[in-house]
Amino acid sequence: MDSLKICQGYGKVEDNHNLEDQQQSHHQPPHPKFSKPIIITISVFTILFLTFTISLTLAALIYHTNTESPDQPSNSATTIKSVCNVTRYPKSCFSSIISSSSFSQNPTTDPQAILKISLHVAFEELSALASSLVPMGNGHGPAVADCKEQIDDALSRLNDSVSLMSSGGDVLTDGEIGDIQTWVSAAVTDQQTCLDGLEEMGSVDAGEVKEKMLRSSEYLSNSLAIVAHLQVLLKQSHVPLH
Repeated sequence: MDSLKICQGYGKVEDNHNLEDQQQSHHQPPHPKFSKPIIITISVFTILFLTFTISLTLAALIYHTNTESPDQPSNSATTIKSVCNVTRYPKSCFSSIISSSSFSQNPTTDPQAILKISLHVAFEELSALASSLVPMGNGHGPAVADCKEQIDDALSRLNDSVSLMSSGGDVLTDGEIGDIQTWVSAAVTDQQTCLDGLEEMGSVDAGEVKEKMLRSSEYLSNSLAIVAHLQVLLKQSHVPLH
């Protein structure tokens, strides 16, 4: 009997242990629902989404900037430097164009428009030179009068060039470019003939007249170089030619 009770006692103890094990198993925390691969996948998609959102934001800002001010002065200055690099006097070419009223009113990156501004600059300087050529009573009157006639002829040729550019299409034809090159070249010759005549007669002693002579000579030379290279400059700017 005692042995039976002992066996029964052991059985109760085992039953109690089983109950405790079952109760403890019911109180253990549940396993996590997401495995590591799923968490990594979610993280990757989150990073991709953020990257995509940032890219869209930057693209929108760039588009807004370009459409709001597509012709920034800094871009215009870079183009003018590139155009002026084909001339003999790139520094005077750049400074005269960038400081002109025509450019300040309408900044541009179009080589053809830059040529037009260069012609305006040369025209204004030649006009100032013509105003300073006053016949003097020291025997140099005929030389000065002849010089002024040459400058007036040069002004007429520059005016024809600007008028052609104003009345023509968006892009000059080869024939129109040839005409402008011929007229500007003739204006250069006229101005040089004027200068040579005054130097021979010793009539350019005045520093102001001499300075205007040299400056107008540089501006005419710059305009001639630009028109001579205009087709190449337009191609570099991806402007379709006629």
